[in-house]
Amino acid sequence: MADTLKIKLSIANRVYPLTITPSQEEGLRLAAKKIEAMITKFEQSYSVRDKQDVLAMCALQFASQVEQTALDKNHVEEHVQDKLEALNDMLQSHLSL
Repeated sequence: MADTLKIKLSIANRVYPLTITPSQEEGLRLAAKKIEAMITKFEQSYSVRDKQDVLAMCALQFASQVEQTALDKNHVEEHVQDKLEALNDMLQSHLSL
């Protein structure tokens, strides 16, 4: 396992030791920073007593972003597919003349 790094990420005042590949480090560190920023935002915006509640809210926020991106991508793919089918139909009708 020569191609692994041992790093420590701090999230919600807890340290998490991880063994990762070098290509994962930047993404994980950015994700940890985003989580910390979101924790701060939620703690300032809402009266939250428990870190578990804040972490659950962060998880929900990130999960909903992933799901919305997937839904948006599917919508775009369907739209592109419809346009391609219409273009194909148009070409077929012109080629059959």
